[in-house]
Amino acid sequence: MDNELKLPVTAVQIPEGLDLITLGAGCFWCIEAVFLPIRGVEKVVSGYSGGFVEHPSYEEICSGTTGHAEVIQAYYDPSMISLSELLEVFWATHDPTTLNRQGADTGPQYRSSIFYHNPEQEKLASTIKTQLNESGVFEDPLVTEIAAFTNFYPAENYHQDYYNQNGAEPYCQFVIKPKVDKLKKFFAERLK
Repeated sequence: MDNELKLPVTAVQIPEGLDLITLGAGCFWCIEAVFLPIRGVEKVVSGYSGGFVEHPSYEEICSGTTGHAEVIQAYYDPSMISLSELLEVFWATHDPTTLNRQGADTGPQYRSSIFYHNPEQEKLASTIKTQLNESGVFEDPLVTEIAAFTNFYPAENYHQDYYNQNGAEPYCQFVIKPKVDKLKKFFAERLK
């Protein structure tokens, strides 16, 4: 067992009354823009999770060699929105059937992933994934990774709240805005 790879575990402080889920759905700018306007989501932090390099930089993540996924950590009030509702938004606003890719963004850092923080989150995510696969909602099987949370490193400051700060940029208009529009169309009752 001494040869076993030891992953860094980073402590996460969860404010009282809130819960936390760590999700990857391609570029973190996209998923952050989708989760920020949801009622009950108190805070969203973009970052890197699931890898084996401590304190990676964006450039290292982009190489696809650190094992990390671009993710967000969503702090939410479970009395206002359930994890099941958040996962419904998660699976509906990205393509969970493409391995290591979302649109033109390719590489393991863009994988569809759920890093659970407790056994209840793991069970719920696995159950919903199975139900979605069995229902045929998606033409192809879901490849979303469901793994235990091991680490999280916040992304550099310029990545935080990216869509709201840079909405006129072409990537925001052509890649992120359609996801936000889909959120508004299908989940309007869940918005702030």
